[in-house]
Amino acid sequence: MTVPLNGRRAEAARNDGRILDAAREVFLADPSAPIAAVATNAGVGISALYRRYPSKQHLLQELAKDGLTRFIADLKVALADDGDPWNAYTACLRRVLDGRSQALAQRLAGTFPPTAELTALAARAGKLHDTLHRRTQRAKALRKDVSTADITLLLEAIMVIEMPGADRGTALRRRYLALILQSLRATHADRLPGPAAAENDLNARWRSKET
Repeated sequence: MTVPLNGRRAEAARNDGRILDAAREVFLADPSAPIAAVATNAGVGISALYRRYPSKQHLLQELAKDGLTRFIADLKVALADDGDPWNAYTACLRRVLDGRSQALAQRLAGTFPPTAELTALAARAGKLHDTLHRRTQRAKALRKDVSTADITLLLEAIMVIEMPGADRGTALRRRYLALILQSLRATHADRLPGPAAAENDLNARWRSKET
């Protein structure tokens, strides 16, 4: 049985939720933004934010963890779907897009040192993503010349689109995903130029700003 939170703990939980939602929005737009921008966006005092997250690094690590955890959950749902592989795949990408989970971790790459927990979560997400990707390709639904890293970067590009009004931004992100999904079908005839993005390309982004 779930024990209800008392007044103070319930308020702290609400504040934490507001802080994470605000930080997701702020740092997707600008990973270099100051932590004060998160407090303003969340409508909480800077002291309340620092009580929960003693530094920007701690907040970024929590955001990356949240993003990877959400991404893993979305991938698991897709892999458990034994229906049409293309429908399962595209439904997964739509969930990821709306949750803005996967892109957040990549958007923050190199802005803080990853913890061992984050490294393990990233590896797990990578394996699940690769499994789903290959399953869809084996079903001859997803074109063979795209990689999981290609998809990661495409989703990141779409997820940073913002417009005045939350509904308008959401509508455009969904529109552009639908446009990209059309080009990802295996029946698409045009050969893509250049090599596909690789996992090493994504990993290099984490290393590039650590030195």
